[in-house]
Amino acid sequence: MTTAGDGPWLDDAAGRLVRPYTVSNGRTRPTTALDLLSQVRATGATPLGYLGPEHSQALELCRGPVSVAEIAAHLKLPAAVTKVLLSDLVDCGALTTKSPAFPHNPTDRSLLEAVLDGLRRQL
Repeated sequence: MTTAGDGPWLDDAAGRLVRPYTVSNGRTRPTTALDLLSQVRATGATPLGYLGPEHSQALELCRGPVSVAEIAAHLKLPAAVTKVLLSDLVDCGALTTKSPAFPHNPTDRSLLEAVLDGLRRQL
């Protein structure tokens, strides 16, 4: 079992000892609109105020552009909680965001057929 200062509180048998909603102080909605594919990147600005260990870990992961989904996976937190943490960092100026750019409508039939054809060629 790790100690409180070692990162997320984990127990080998029980798993995470701190529930995800406590990490976000019970908040379920981020103040910044973030998609799972949104890219976030550290600005280099020092965040003002108290940051929890998960905030610091997320900020460390954002040295280069990284998606919200990747950060959630690395932190082993639900995407909703990760979005709240990242929006806190955006609000304090420590992160910038970039929405995913979709050049085509993802439900466009010709695009879906092209993807299917590409997958078939790989098999």
